[in-house]
Formats: sequence, C-alpha cells, structure tokens
Amino acid sequence: MGDAEPKKLVAAGYDAIAARYLEWSSGSRVRLHYLGKLLHLLPPGGGEVLELGCGAGLPVSRALAKRCRLTGVDISPVQVNRARRTVPAGTFLCADMMAIALPPAHFDVVAAFYAFTHVPRCEHAELLGRVFTWLRPGGWLLASFGSGDCCDLIVHNWLGAPNFFSHFNADTNLHLIKTSGLEIVEQAITPQDEEGEEHTKFLWVTARKPASA
Repeated sequence: MGDAEPKKLVAAGYDAIAARYLEWSSGSRVRLHYLGKLLHLLPPGGGEVLELGCGAGLPVSRALAKRCRLTGVDISPVQVNRARRTVPAGTFLCADMMAIALPPAHFDVVAAFYAFTHVPRCEHAELLGRVFTWLRPGGWLLASFGSGDCCDLIVHNWLGAPNFFSHFNADTNLHLIKTSGLEIVEQAITPQDEEGEEHTKFLWVTARKPASA
C-alpha cells in the first residue's frame, strides 16, 4: 500500500461518517478530561495553538478558539467545512499533517486527539520531528497515541465506512517522543469510553519542548 492510499482512505472515511462520528464522540468523558488538561497548558492570553485532526470542531476546537488563536488541520474536507461553520473564530486547513507547511517555532501548544493513529506508523518519528519544529521553545504537546502494536490495519466498517489505523506500542511511542527532543512530563494509558470502544486503550502524553531548544 502506497503512502497516499491510507490517507485517501482516512479522508474518505471521515467524509462519509462526519455526522455519525460527531454524535459518537463528542460526549466522551476521556476526551473532555484531556481537553481540560489542554486548556490549562495555554499561556496567558491564550497564545497560538495547533490542533491536528481537528474534525468537526467539537468539542475541542470550539473550547480552544474561545481562549487562543487556533489553527486546526484535518485531512477530511467535510470535517473541515463543518469546523469552519461551527468555530468561525478558528482557522481551519484541509491538509495532510505530514505535508502541510507551517511556520517553525510558532505554536505554544500542539494538540492531537486520536489523530496520530490514522497516520502510517512509519511516519510517526518524522511527524513528531515536525511537531518539535512547529513548537516554540517551552511549548507543549498533548496527544494520544496507540498503546499496543497495530501495523497498518484497514477496518472495513468503522462507524459505517472503511478507515485506516496504525500505531506502535506504548514503550515505542515514548521512545519516539523522547528521540524527537520533547521531554515527557505526564503519561497515562487510559481506557476509551466511547460506545463500542470499552476495551480500547490509548497512551496519552503531555510533553514539552525544552526552553533552551
């Protein structure tokens, strides 16, 4: 499978299930818990925040846009259009996070809720390097990662459409984060609470770019 094919599958999948996904995910206690942690990372005045995999903008983008200058990125055109309508104060870009050009040392916080696990895992090290570059010295990453091995899996009916998943186990993810230059501040493997996902666990990490970087 070429690198472009999984990304086309993710984009088409989220286009197809946009309404269903929002209904399924927006009330998640886990998502809201980490949104609260994310809001506490914002600097005075809110600063510049990048949200990777912003989806339709609920609930994360909307909460962020009230407190900061928000740039959201998503590969699904339907999701991005929804986010633009839902959160007019944010800036939303339809793009592959591995290909988008963003200014270096520009963002105070990068957030990625359930986004990295849709990127082929062979690209995760490079993606973390990109995040490191985008962050200002002292800036924060709060992101979810896989907690077990999953090598480029296509699920043919995920909430009603095919989708793609790929991730390493928790130890490998932590190693990749440290290798990128980020310093891990907090980590937890947390069971998911969305319908039908009771046994799925994600590694949640809060990490910081050294102030001297």
